[in-house]
Amino acid sequence: MTFKTENVSRRGVLKGAGIAGGLVLTAPLVSKGLMAEINKAAGKLEATNYLSISEDGTVNIFIHRVEMGQGSRTGLPQIIADELDADWSRINFVAAFGDQKFGDQNTDGSTSIRKFYDAFRHAGAAARMMLEQAAAKRWGVAASDVMAKEHRIHNKVSGQSADFSDFVADAAALPVPDASAVTYKAKADRKFIGKPVRNIYMKDFVTGSSQFGQDVRREGMLYAAAARPPVVGGKVTSYDKDAAMAVSGVVDVVELPAVSKPFMFKPLGGVAVLATNTWAAKKGLEALNAEFEAGDNGGYDTTEYEKTLWQSIEGEDVNHLKRGDVDAALSAAAKVVEADYFVPHLHHAPMEPPAATAEWQGDKLMMWVCCQDPQSVQQTVAPYVGMKPQDIHVEATLLGGAFGRKSKPDFAAEAAILAKHAGKPVKMVWSREDDMQHSYYHTISAQRVKGGLDADGNVTAWKHKTTFPSIFEIFNPATESPVALEMGLGLLDMPFETPNLQIDAGKVKGHVRIGWMRSVTNIQHAFAIGSFVDELAHASGKNTADMWRDLIGSDRSINPKDDGADYFNYGETLERHPLDTARLKAVLDKVVEMSGFGKEMPKGSGLGLSVHRSFVSYIATVVEVNVDENGTMTVPRTWMAVDCGLAVNPDRVRAQMEGASVFGLSIALHGEITAENGQIVQSNFDGYPVCRIEEAPHVEVAIMENDHVPGGVGEPGVPPFAPALTNAIFAATGKRIRRLPIRDQLSA
Repeated sequence: MTFKTENVSRRGVLKGAGIAGGLVLTAPLVSKGLMAEINKAAGKLEATNYLSISEDGTVNIFIHRVEMGQGSRTGLPQIIADELDADWSRINFVAAFGDQKFGDQNTDGSTSIRKFYDAFRHAGAAARMMLEQAAAKRWGVAASDVMAKEHRIHNKVSGQSADFSDFVADAAALPVPDASAVTYKAKADRKFIGKPVRNIYMKDFVTGSSQFGQDVRREGMLYAAAARPPVVGGKVTSYDKDAAMAVSGVVDVVELPAVSKPFMFKPLGGVAVLATNTWAAKKGLEALNAEFEAGDNGGYDTTEYEKTLWQSIEGEDVNHLKRGDVDAALSAAAKVVEADYFVPHLHHAPMEPPAATAEWQGDKLMMWVCCQDPQSVQQTVAPYVGMKPQDIHVEATLLGGAFGRKSKPDFAAEAAILAKHAGKPVKMVWSREDDMQHSYYHTISAQRVKGGLDADGNVTAWKHKTTFPSIFEIFNPATESPVALEMGLGLLDMPFETPNLQIDAGKVKGHVRIGWMRSVTNIQHAFAIGSFVDELAHASGKNTADMWRDLIGSDRSINPKDDGADYFNYGETLERHPLDTARLKAVLDKVVEMSGFGKEMPKGSGLGLSVHRSFVSYIATVVEVNVDENGTMTVPRTWMAVDCGLAVNPDRVRAQMEGASVFGLSIALHGEITAENGQIVQSNFDGYPVCRIEEAPHVEVAIMENDHVPGGVGEPGVPPFAPALTNAIFAATGKRIRRLPIRDQLSA
């Protein structure tokens, strides 16, 4: 089986969407209101082209989302191919460029399949119906007497059949069926949806011919490296341009524009060296000897800042949800359990650091960027080069990991600025140290949880307060408390039937650029909730799985707005993606069955459990640990049950859960970014380790089969891992871990 993957230029699309004289399907990928705005902005009265069929029968699928290992550029075509009943070997997979007409292109928030399943399914089904109608008309039979199968149209009356290519021209002249008239395949007839399909880039990955951001080459290209202010908001005060220019291969030294608030996705400023190769650029930076003033954030010290967080916990409450009277219930409780939890700044640590290449072709700007959202690149770059966003051509390369970092294209703006200055193509290359010390970081957080138990060990009250610098401070510097969206990531949607529940936030300001990282604030919220359920179970003498069942309570759909919460449900309606407690309990029961949770374990071994819903999917995780007498821990096995609704590609779902386990283990064991004098201390994997092969557990994944609409997959596996791990440590040793990373806490 062979695959053809093509990056098409804007000109190629204008020349018949990459085809000549074929069938082109258009359909809206976004809401009508937003589509109207897009059409108005684009000056066109058309929706997004993402499916066309050439006269030779080749199916062209325009994939508007980015590939970073999660398989979206395979999963989305599976949906169209199935409804069209196409031959997979005759599909041309086209990685689309940045353009508003494609709707939302931000490959973030676990949205690629869940947001576009219906649209891609509709496209395939509509095209199939048009081909069938064209064939029926030619053969003089009813449309119900023909059917598409394996890239051919079959006449059920005569038994004859013909290739798609025979009907493309006739089908192209037909009107697109009304949405209400489109029919879809029965589940039993699917060939691709719900089936394992090999990643379309697999051969390229294996042979090393893939093009990632760092691989882009353009004729006459210069390489750029930059010395940036080590403190966010700082400015360059001096540098030795002559010394840098004396380095062989260095062709120019360029001062970058200083950053100002709001930081958003702006480049940080500093001084760039342009050279004929990366080594010369690096040596030029060393000779530059740039010096900086720190600015307002020069006093940031994470050790001292933690005290500020706990002061915020003790200080003013910003209420986000209230049910019953928590304080009264705690006063009347037979037993009160209280615990504090801490999670430090974290870094995405993708294997490929950021890279962007910019080339001016006359007054046209072409860019190749390892980004998660080419439209965000357009929006960020435009004001720095005096262009309209839609006039900047951006192609998203393959990403060597991203986890949220590459949705923030500050590095792309640097490349565009320097290419305009140099009059030549420029590739901005970030080193590992650049990425570690000048990034956007997962927020630092403190949480306090109180629970009330009655005489029978039932939870009567849950009071939860969290405080952390908000992501939204980079957009609005006046932000001083977590916003509802962040609180809704695993906290406001707490699925407990507890009669008294209160969720508050504290006020605190940030001193580094906060940015979303894989699963975002679900990381700390799930850690506190999953850990505290285990603590309540221990305090009441219950099995932790039973405590989860008791807290979740009856089968029902929850709406946090009923308790006063401003809840956004990951951008989905609660009608389409309800917060369904029955599904949460189902994954809980499944993972308990898989792992044998609750069974007797040998001395020094333990099983830990946690459950979490995020990105409208449900995950239950059990982790096994072994801890020897010296406090050395190993994690031999992990079990995960996942309900993500319809799993379009089960292999990719399983792979994402396996990857989430390793990601979650890295966070729990090693993840910590610290700052001193405003500067990030860690600079590479020696100071910010990620899990090695020998640390990674065997992961067993069960995918719950159902007919629910697709949910998220890339992120939901991360949040329950850390609490399941620390709960397992308690089961094995009796030692509670309430702050991450674990590091040497076991031997302390």
